[in-house]
Amino acid sequence: MSDMHDLTLDEIRVLLAPVLPRHAAFDGWRPQAVAMAAQEKGVDSDIAQLAFGKGAVDMIDAWFAHVDAAMLAPLPPETLAGLSIRRRIIALVEARLDLLAPHRDALRRALAILALPVNAPRAAKLAWRAADTIWRAAGDVATDLNHYSKRATLTAVYASTLLVFLDDESEGHADSRAFLARRIEDVMRFEKAKAQFTGAAGGERLSLSRFIGRLRYPAI
Repeated sequence: MSDMHDLTLDEIRVLLAPVLPRHAAFDGWRPQAVAMAAQEKGVDSDIAQLAFGKGAVDMIDAWFAHVDAAMLAPLPPETLAGLSIRRRIIALVEARLDLLAPHRDALRRALAILALPVNAPRAAKLAWRAADTIWRAAGDVATDLNHYSKRATLTAVYASTLLVFLDDESEGHADSRAFLARRIEDVMRFEKAKAQFTGAAGGERLSLSRFIGRLRYPAI
């Protein structure tokens, strides 16, 4: 992608996505942030604006897609293979938090935009995409109801963790990590109790659709 004039709009979105939050932290998720990111990357500003035709939600979508992909880099399949399912999920979410940590102001602005009723369908789509990416990286191959309940449960856990993360001033966001571990443990404990009650086989699964009702947080 050396010749900026030959880039497609999709390629421009991918190119600008990693730097957008740095500018959105100051200028908001607005055309000004796109213009600054385009200038930084040597892309024509008018063309860059076309790449984000729906404005803020398209910008946020592109950034979150970048995070979806980037969180996998430090956790290749061979690394995850040596972990339990519980540890895989925790490691992937923590990798995501590490990517978001330098951009919490931009994240706070992004979540405020996605919380608007008009953006609810897009917010749900992005939340589901993140949960699906994490579960697939963790090795999930379920195609039945568990496929959906696992992602719904993880979406709720991740959403509640983000609420803590936004105001977490602890070193290495340790408080958020501890909160995440507790929420995952809650899920696992409930799973074991359910298995004992129903006589189902045990195992580490985050497939508890009933548990979602206990997590009264918005999907982010």
